[in-house]
Amino acid sequence: MPHKMTITGSATGPLREYDRYVAFDMREKGSPAAPKGLKKSTFISYTVFVAKKAFNKTGLTKKSIMHEKILIQGEPTLDIPIDECPGEIGIICFQITVLPNKNDKEANESNDKKEAKQEVSKAQEEVAATKQEEKQEPVAKEAKPAQPEVNETPVQEKKAAPQKKQQPIQPKGTKDVVGFDDIIVPEAFLKTRPNPVKTEEVIEFVKRTGHLDKPLTIEKETKVLKDGYRRYIVAKTMKMDHVPVVYDYQK
Repeated sequence: MPHKMTITGSATGPLREYDRYVAFDMREKGSPAAPKGLKKSTFISYTVFVAKKAFNKTGLTKKSIMHEKILIQGEPTLDIPIDECPGEIGIICFQITVLPNKNDKEANESNDKKEAKQEVSKAQEEVAATKQEEKQEPVAKEAKPAQPEVNETPVQEKKAAPQKKQQPIQPKGTKDVVGFDDIIVPEAFLKTRPNPVKTEEVIEFVKRTGHLDKPLTIEKETKVLKDGYRRYIVAKTMKMDHVPVVYDYQK
């Protein structure tokens, strides 16, 4: 069996395109320590060969590949012509993965903390409002005279009605539910690539709860997406027919 290899890092040279595949150069630094009596290893250069179909799925471009940190899993090869393989070792790539940057992780963590604080404050407000209603109910009952049983039945029915409307589960803050196919995504969003780790977290949330963690923000008249492109991608991945939204009235 061929020896499997895994390397991480960024491309050290420009992307080269061929008929059915692309190639780029990478390098890795050797271990800082070596067994006693042996020389320490230095940088090793690699030339990675990736099928175009697999490369296009990553969302990488000729510019971004020089800055994104990627993980390559494959096996070494000695059958590539030297003019196509300037690296010391050629790698036939079986899987290529874009790794999240530290800045993206920090930004996601700060956003998660803000969202958690907002949810806690909303929960506290709801608890406070519930306590006020419980205090006000006995006063209202004492002030009103006793009513016949015939009048009590409609009141109970009115109280039960809102509970039936709340049966469909939607995230907090949802103002409306619209068809997924009705939403128009601006080209500026289509050119971006949401953080894959954060996107996977939202997908797991949907699998657990059956709904998105937050509604999308759209313009009411045009249905143009204003915020929540990551959740739009998740809804598309999970094949949702309808999605929760809030409206942006700014022109």
